[in-house]
Amino acid sequence: MGEKFDIEERWPELFAQLDAMQRNSVRQALAASWHEGWVPNREDVENLTDVARGAIDQDEYFRRADAAAEGYRSSSRTTNKKLNSKPGNDG
Repeated sequence: MGEKFDIEERWPELFAQLDAMQRNSVRQALAASWHEGWVPNREDVENLTDVARGAIDQDEYFRRADAAAEGYRSSSRTTNKKLNSKPGNDG
């Protein structure tokens, strides 16, 4: 995504069903995270637009966020294990 925050251009279909206020709220929430170093991915953007337009409730949003975080943690642990198990690496 680089230096420009072009989230709506990247996934316009996710914003198509949002009204102007919903679109701005989602864009602001995503921009705040982006400024902190988060790199947007489609799954996270879709989850936030789904809750903004009422397709899912807040409990489902948090369930999805927890599942995504757990998946990220699992993949990080796997990557770290692979890096630490290379020959000549004393860990």
